[in-house]
Amino acid sequence: MTRNDPFEVRQSLNPGVFGSLTYYSLRRLEENTRTDLSRLPFSIKILLESLLRNCDGFAITEEHVLQVADWRPEADRREIPFKPARVVLQDFTGVPALVDLSAMRDAMRRLGGDPKKINPLIPCDLVIDHSVQVDYYGQSISLALNEAVEFERNSERYQFLKWGQAAFRNLRVVPPTTGIVHQVNLEYLSQVVFLNKDNNLCYPDSCVGTDSHTPMVNGLGVLAWGVGGIEAEAVLLDQPIYMLVPDVAGIKLVGKLNPGITATDLVLRITELCRSVGMVGKFVEFFGPGLSSMSIPDRATIGNMAPEQGSTVSYFPIDALTLDYMRLTGRSAGQIELTERYAKAQGLFRSDNMPDPLYSQVLTVDLGEIEPSLAGPKRPHDRISLSQLGSEFRRMLTEPIGFKGFGLAENELGRIATVSINNVSEEIGHGAVVIAAITSCTNTSNPSVMLGAGLLAKKAVEKGLRVKRYVKTSLAPGSTVVTEYLKKSGLLPYLEQLGFYLVGYGCTTCIGNSGPLEESVAKAIVDNDLVVSAVLSGNRNFEGRVHPLTQSNFLASPPLVVAYALAGSTAIDIATEPLGFDKQGAPVYLKDIWPTNDEINATITAFVTPEMFKARYAEVFTGTAEWRKITVAESELYAWNEQSTYIRQPPFFDDFRVERQQIKPIAGLRILALFGDSVTTDHISPAGQIAPGSPAGLYLAGKGIARKDWNSYGSRRGNDEVMCRGTFANVRLRNRLVPGSEGNWTLFHPAGERMTIFDAAMRYKEADMPLCIVAGKEYGAGSSRDWAAKGPYLQGVKVVIAESYERIHRSNLVGMGILPLQFEEGQSADSLGLKGTETFAIDLDDELRPKQPVKVTAKGADGITLTFHAICRIDTPIEVDYYRDGGILRTVLKKMLPGEQR
Repeated sequence: MTRNDPFEVRQSLNPGVFGSLTYYSLRRLEENTRTDLSRLPFSIKILLESLLRNCDGFAITEEHVLQVADWRPEADRREIPFKPARVVLQDFTGVPALVDLSAMRDAMRRLGGDPKKINPLIPCDLVIDHSVQVDYYGQSISLALNEAVEFERNSERYQFLKWGQAAFRNLRVVPPTTGIVHQVNLEYLSQVVFLNKDNNLCYPDSCVGTDSHTPMVNGLGVLAWGVGGIEAEAVLLDQPIYMLVPDVAGIKLVGKLNPGITATDLVLRITELCRSVGMVGKFVEFFGPGLSSMSIPDRATIGNMAPEQGSTVSYFPIDALTLDYMRLTGRSAGQIELTERYAKAQGLFRSDNMPDPLYSQVLTVDLGEIEPSLAGPKRPHDRISLSQLGSEFRRMLTEPIGFKGFGLAENELGRIATVSINNVSEEIGHGAVVIAAITSCTNTSNPSVMLGAGLLAKKAVEKGLRVKRYVKTSLAPGSTVVTEYLKKSGLLPYLEQLGFYLVGYGCTTCIGNSGPLEESVAKAIVDNDLVVSAVLSGNRNFEGRVHPLTQSNFLASPPLVVAYALAGSTAIDIATEPLGFDKQGAPVYLKDIWPTNDEINATITAFVTPEMFKARYAEVFTGTAEWRKITVAESELYAWNEQSTYIRQPPFFDDFRVERQQIKPIAGLRILALFGDSVTTDHISPAGQIAPGSPAGLYLAGKGIARKDWNSYGSRRGNDEVMCRGTFANVRLRNRLVPGSEGNWTLFHPAGERMTIFDAAMRYKEADMPLCIVAGKEYGAGSSRDWAAKGPYLQGVKVVIAESYERIHRSNLVGMGILPLQFEEGQSADSLGLKGTETFAIDLDDELRPKQPVKVTAKGADGITLTFHAICRIDTPIEVDYYRDGGILRTVLKKMLPGEQR
């Protein structure tokens, strides 16, 4: 397209600050092809522009362009390639991505190619934000102490990232103690309209990221979504993302939020709604009169939780409020001018008087009906009204174990334990809030809820309220700008008086980096089998994620996090019961300290200024003194250290073969695990702390690593030996092969011997037996964790059969050469009578097609044979190639080899 321009659509943009620029005009395309693009969803227009700009007649053809130009709500969906403008990574996913690219360089050299071809070919930013843990809290030096421990634990990883920054082109690294990747992306990295200074071409900013909450910048008008690390690596190597043209659901926002209602309340309702109607694999786009009263931080709060909603994106078009936010956050006048001129020229600028786009389906949300809410105790889309949480929690205690139940008997409800902290005794029981964390990108980007939390803290302190001593409190802002406006407004000292001292800049509690509880609290929970709670301003509360000892975890706005820290329990009704008592002994209720909208807005106006953003982001890539101390030797290939327990050369290319591979039947499959519904990537992928006695713990101990230096699974994602052993190690995992158990257990067949999943997998591998996972609905929901596919691959899993998949995990499975099959509608392991002791055979051949029915034969231990069909969830033709080659990176490596080597 860039050479031939068959549609003759390349145009000049009127000269501005940046001089003469060019762009690919959707309006000229409309004229030349006589199509009507005026009512296409904005997100579809951005996909269309990318196809138009990158059309080369080979990978991206005129047919692809015309297909999307003719998008209609009822049309069939076909495959298209998409090339985003850039990629964003965080360190938990960025380290293994760079490890893989480094291993690809080694393989390229070994095969006679040029290692430097393995290099990011589009801009990539890596933000180090997932490594800080809350080891210290509740004191003014918590930040400094946690930062010191962070660098001590992660020096080897940080050295590797600094090497990568020098070795790979187009890679920028944002150092630790700067902010959370998505907030940095929102406040600084996103351009909204991208300007390629090499060719003076401008086009919509778009990105994919290796964290599922990348859609946060959808609130700024940037089309972005999360992909697996494996897929992101291919994109960095200039491979398109192959996807089906999406359905686009429109959510019409009407009315206005009532006083006291937060953006968190709104996003929890939208998440509940989207999950109830089913948005997996769809784009969601917001429209309607309610948009004009919704700030960009409020929109970003909604965009952030797109994965919890099930959608690929939750997109808000560019409009006047986008430009206002760009001014507030210190974007240059030239960038703002370019954004406005380009968006209006392309028909990408929303205004109230425009006709509504056409959508595949339309839902309406009346903002005036939103009520104060939390979500939990185990899933982010299980919304509970604030007024009902106390009674709901007490009911859930005796409900059967499940997404909302804990299975306690009536005689277990009254358990009370005494804890002693700093020689002061307090009592805790079921529902005790032992973690209260203002954390996570979802809410810490939003001044209204952060300053709202500060104002609530101020009023609470003035009333004489205090937080219970057993509550572990923490404040982890998404950027240093948040700290700046909390300080300037005078509200930070009030948060600190309630224990909410700054602990770090990163994804702490929400990712499981919550650190240890006080020893007496932890002991009381374990000894008395207490169901205790965490309340956090995050987006994820899956089982075992926040902390191994908090069985119930509730997502809430930052002001409610402070309120629950004061109340000390989720088993009481804080809407009607007192949070505590003032200096005169009078009860203090939530309504007495809840800040008004006028108070919040006045504080934002006075203390959130462009100068703060400009100053804080002026040296965003410089880092602290500790970061600057790290020195590395520059080299084309990475010097692997065989003794390292952090960075290890992965085995993914060890048996790489250039010749075309045949797709063949798979026989002799044993079931490694049989799961129910909603097994998430938090259940599959190694996450959180490494437990003593676990396969990963035994491995590290065997290497002479002291327990205090084990760090977390996330920090060791660059070591396949640790990650393979930690796969399926979640303490709340329930494998139906071992009824009544929780954790990393399975049965090794045919003997039926109980052992860890890793040990069983190795036994099967020694016996040359391929493995299968069988699961229910929403398999792989959760974060976009590549190790949720890499780990099973290394354990020998060849096939997964589930009732349904979460989008990113299905893609990751194919990306590692694992075959995802889906039970036909109405069928399941239960309906077919599968016990988990069967041996499977999958009838495949070299003519495999996307989404074709595949015959599965299951032979029971009694010799009885069952045959059924499952749908092949290899969804696109290019994915067939990925599967044939044994994974996407192998396909990419093949394409990049010299012609004579292929």
